[in-house]
Amino acid sequence: MTCIIIDDEAAARAIVSQLCAKTPELDVIEEFSNAIDAIKFLNQQNIDLVFLDIHMPGFTGIDFVQTLKNPPMVVLTTSDTNFAIEAYEYEAIVDYLVKPITPERFAKSIQKVKNSLTAQPVQGADTASSGVGNELYINIDRRLIKLKFEDILFIEAKGDYIDVKTTKEDYRVHNTLKKIKEKLPAELFLQIHRSYIINFTKIIDIEDNSVLIEKNVIPISRSNRPELMRRLNLL
Repeated sequence: MTCIIIDDEAAARAIVSQLCAKTPELDVIEEFSNAIDAIKFLNQQNIDLVFLDIHMPGFTGIDFVQTLKNPPMVVLTTSDTNFAIEAYEYEAIVDYLVKPITPERFAKSIQKVKNSLTAQPVQGADTASSGVGNELYINIDRRLIKLKFEDILFIEAKGDYIDVKTTKEDYRVHNTLKKIKEKLPAELFLQIHRSYIINFTKIIDIEDNSVLIEKNVIPISRSNRPELMRRLNLL
């Protein structure tokens, strides 16, 4: 995997560079002391991974992630733990390393990156990338809650929120159906209505304009019905 290191402190860059050098999978292409120069570089060249410091003068690591239209995978490196919850709200951020970084923790982070690469679909394939294998993380009151895809029954849009219904519990999340859909695997989930995404493996019964999941009757829009039938091999 090709990677770059962005940190305003030379000593911090050197430590990450040494850890990368001891990791055969990693190839450090360039190092940068500020995010602006790194953005210019990425406009010219594609790489797989960025090791990114959060606190840098003038342009923070979070600013960097927000600026890039299609950012590569990012591992944050920082001595500040206060950004951990916010960091995972960005799909590109795979892990959050707190300085000083130990070789053991660095190795775990690289394994997360490798798992994320494995989970990503081939471009054009009919799948959605979760970035976390068989799990989805949702942010509830600044806590990250892990849900297994197989436990999710359906997701319903409720204004600026979504209700995630699972086999064990229900969760209300400040998010949109469009954003959550991008993190769900297409082999399990399908949007069947403007307000509903379902795990179609959980369907108990189906009628002309609705499906039954546990005791929940969920509407099917006319435009989405053919795709549901195709997924269920009912055409």
